[in-house]
Amino acid sequence: MNVKIFQLLLILVINCFVLLCNPTPKKDNSVAILGLVVLLQSQTATPDTSCPVKTLPTGIPLATSIVSANSSVSGFSDANKATNGICGGGETSGALDVYSLNLTGAGATLKLSWAGKFVQNVSGIDFIVYENAFKISETSDRYLMDPMVVEVSIDDSSYCGFSLTYDSTASTLNKISSWVGFAGLRPVIYNMGSNTFTLEDLFTSTGSGFLKGGGDGFDLEDLITSTSCTATVRNNILSSGFKYIKLTSATAITNPGTGNPYTYPHSFDNGSDIDGVIAKSVK
Repeated sequence: MNVKIFQLLLILVINCFVLLCNPTPKKDNSVAILGLVVLLQSQTATPDTSCPVKTLPTGIPLATSIVSANSSVSGFSDANKATNGICGGGETSGALDVYSLNLTGAGATLKLSWAGKFVQNVSGIDFIVYENAFKISETSDRYLMDPMVVEVSIDDSSYCGFSLTYDSTASTLNKISSWVGFAGLRPVIYNMGSNTFTLEDLFTSTGSGFLKGGGDGFDLEDLITSTSCTATVRNNILSSGFKYIKLTSATAITNPGTGNPYTYPHSFDNGSDIDGVIAKSVK
């Protein structure tokens, strides 16, 4: 119930009670009632900081359409959690309102879109992928993370990706520098319920690839050509933007340097935990 309506009803009930119990109210009763009214009106509702939020913020182009989702990870296979808002847990804590990918197979990939709109190629970073990675400790340069490969497409057929640099040295596998070009590396600071940012803030760099609101940013100018991404396809994305984004657990992708899948820096039984994707500009 609306707090203001509740206060008014409560005041009416108190008034009726006093008048019924004492048909000839004294001055003292009036003073007491007035005091109660002032007290009730001075109280304010506690802000709702829960996440996901009931209403998504305007002006934040979040990918809200699920194109394909087949995860079978127990307790975390609701794809709506990848589109219902960003609920980051901060630098040293991972969020739980996420959609988890499988390590391999069809469930290792999630496809999202912006309800038919095109994500534009603008200046600097064009979109941010949020995954619940977090620092092992406040003073550490090591992270608990689930790296994933990011690709984009105009037609959900020909996908273009980014250059990947991978260092398989076991002792440094949980450092961000071992996974250049991947997503799922940096903590999510942004929380739509309790730690809000403007769109401009979200795309503001704080250095070394980090952003004010966390997550991993990607610039469409960094797309590379490949078997599925010809120069023509890439140029079309650069000029028109893209409609679809595909996120795949790195463990389901073959490392061209070794012929084997990329190895995760942990032994968990699921892949990337996706919180959402935000674009800088769509139309």
